[in-house]
Amino acid sequence: MPRKKAEFDFETALRELEQLVDKMENGNFGLEESLQQFERGVSLTRACQKALSEAEQKVRILMQDNDKQGLEPFTGDENEQK
Repeated sequence: MPRKKAEFDFETALRELEQLVDKMENGNFGLEESLQQFERGVSLTRACQKALSEAEQKVRILMQDNDKQGLEPFTGDENEQK
């Protein structure tokens, strides 16, 4: 049975990326480990960029759907006394 692809968590990836950058800026890694962590950082950055692009596309689609349906102006609470 094929393994399911792990679900991407944007916030977790962003947190990991921030921690990785902090450690690299503080010089906590040797050269070889720095290269490995840099590679991990590039991978996280690309995954986050992809997630943001997909979210932006969904928003655009939703906004287009709203434009097609036509929005009615908000008039307030129907039970409101006049």
